[in-house]
Formats: sequence, C-alpha cells, structure tokens
Amino acid sequence: MTTPYQQQHQQQPVGQVAAPPPPAPAGGGYSSPIPITKTNIGHAIASEWTKIRSVRSTMWTLGLMFALVVGVGLLSAVGLAAEDGGYIDMPLLAGGLFGLMLGQICIITLGVLVVTSEYGTGMIRTTLTACPQRGRVLMAKALIFFLLAFVMTTLACVLTAMIQSAMLSGQTVKPGIPVNDLVEDSIENGELIATSNEWLDATVGAGLYVALLGLLSLAVGSLLRHSAGAITAMMGIVLLPPILSAFMIGESLKPIRDGLMDYSPLNGLATLFGIPMSNESNASGWPLLGILAGVTAAALTAAYALLNTRDV
Repeated sequence: MTTPYQQQHQQQPVGQVAAPPPPAPAGGGYSSPIPITKTNIGHAIASEWTKIRSVRSTMWTLGLMFALVVGVGLLSAVGLAAEDGGYIDMPLLAGGLFGLMLGQICIITLGVLVVTSEYGTGMIRTTLTACPQRGRVLMAKALIFFLLAFVMTTLACVLTAMIQSAMLSGQTVKPGIPVNDLVEDSIENGELIATSNEWLDATVGAGLYVALLGLLSLAVGSLLRHSAGAITAMMGIVLLPPILSAFMIGESLKPIRDGLMDYSPLNGLATLFGIPMSNESNASGWPLLGILAGVTAAALTAAYALLNTRDV
C-alpha cells in the first residue's frame, strides 16, 4: 500500500520539477496562492459600471429619454415650421424644452433605481461586504451615474437642437413689426438665429441641469432606501412648486407665489432655453443651475453620513 506522498511522486512526469508549495504563514494555518491586491476607488468604479450597464432598467430609461427628447423636439419643430408667416415669438432652440421636460423624468427614475434596486433585492449586503468603505461605494455610484446621464442627455439635446436649427432657421422678421423680448437679441440681418450662448445653454447647460437632477434623485434614493417613495418625493420636488403657485391667488400671497415659481426646477430648465416661467424675461439659467448643484451636494453629504451610521 502506497501513501499519498508516494502516489504524487509516482505520477510526476520524468524531467519536470514540481512547483514549490506556498510559504506557510508565520502563525501557521492556510495561505492562499491567489495574490492579494489592495482595492482602490478604481475597483469600485469598475464594479458600479458593470452593474449599471448590465441591468435592463438602464437601457429602457435612457432609450425612452432619448426617444422623448428627440421625438417631441422633432414634432414641435414640424409644427412651428408649418406656421403661416413663420414663428418668431420664442428663441430658435426653445422647442427642445418640451421633450426634455418629459425626458428628465426618465433620468430621475434611473437615478433612484441605481441605489434603491440594490436595497430591494438585498444586493447591497454583497456590495458593502465586498467594499466595506461605504463612502467609496456611494462616490463610485454617483460618479458613474452622473457621467452617463450627462453624456446621454447632452447628446439628445444636441441632436434636438440641430433639428430645430435646420427646420426653423432663416425665418425673416419684417421691419416695423414688434418682436417678443425673448428674441430681440437673436435677430441678425432681419433673420431669427440661435446665438452661441443659446446653443451652449440648450445643450451643455440643459444636459448638466438634468444630470444634476438625476444625481439629486440618487441621493434621495440613498436617504429613503425605497424606490416608490424616492420617485414620488422627486416628482413632488419637480412638479409641486409651479402647481402650488397657480393656486396662490391674491396679492398677499404674491411673494410666496413668485418665490416658488422663480426657484422651481422646471423654471431653471425653461430659463436655459430662453423662455423662463417667471417674470424675469432676461434671466440666465446658470445661477439656478448653481443652486441645484449646491442642493445636490448637501443631499449627497447627508446620504454619506446616514450610509455610514445605518445598518444595512
């Protein structure tokens, strides 16, 4: 009868030398032959990118957003181009707003699902076990989602703006006819044009604004840890201010009504397209975008603090 040691040496081919066994740890016990690499933020980003591109919700929400922004923008351009005598009551690229008002709901939904879907399935336990640094997990999720939402939204806005410009540019403004204050700076040589600032606001500015709204949704999803609750809360943040201001009739409520309308997310987006909902016809959308960035940073800070103190 042969021992296992003798069997191993009998099966070893002639001329080959067996690999030396891994060194035993100082205190004894098992030592894995697999090399151990210290993890960093790059590993967390790679993990979150794999997760966000491998689930169907990402494809459906981004595809629907793209279809709404470009499709509704195309329909509005076709309708405005068919107006008798041309349509010169609003900026050339403003038609892209209508589709984006619907498309932003898709980005908000995706921002919530990036976090809450893991709580719903219990996957968050695996994620935090693999990466115990919880702040690193939240940072990787926020970074991957923000870049994806910004690139896709900006791409949809650029395509819509190109459609608007191709179908509506060249409309003449007859001398002596009063024009709207919204377009008086966009008339050159008697034609309605889109200035470089209008292009920047309606593409990069709008994409940044919607991506920040999605990032705020991610933070709210991390705070509430519930998909339906977080989406409902974000719908309230976006839609309630203009609805409430419409019901505030009376001079005594005018300051509250104006404040709700001026600082509502929808007004910030409309201002970037040159058609603000408030009385400030010459207002810029970038200060409102800065306020949204500040609110999003505060919400992410609160989400980080709670993620480190809560149980999974």
